[in-house]
Amino acid sequence: MSDFNDFSSASVSEKAEASELQRMIAVEQQKAQFQAQVHNFTDVCWEKCVDKPSSKLDSRTEGCLVSCVERFIDTTLTITNRFTQMVQKGAH
Repeated sequence: MSDFNDFSSASVSEKAEASELQRMIAVEQQKAQFQAQVHNFTDVCWEKCVDKPSSKLDSRTEGCLVSCVERFIDTTLTITNRFTQMVQKGAH
């Protein structure tokens, strides 16, 4: 009988490890998505706002970059909130 108990506890332990591994993978995927978004709006805002690179940003370029990033963040939050609402409505 003790062999059966050892197998059951090992199975529970393996399930816990698999669950933790899945959680860690999900966290890493979220980090990768975030980094991809940062890279995307960096490219978009750079192309839109920076005429010629220099050692310092002038106030117009800095303001343009700030506005561009803020618009990107606002849009992303709006889409995320809308998606969350749709999922919640679908779950009920």
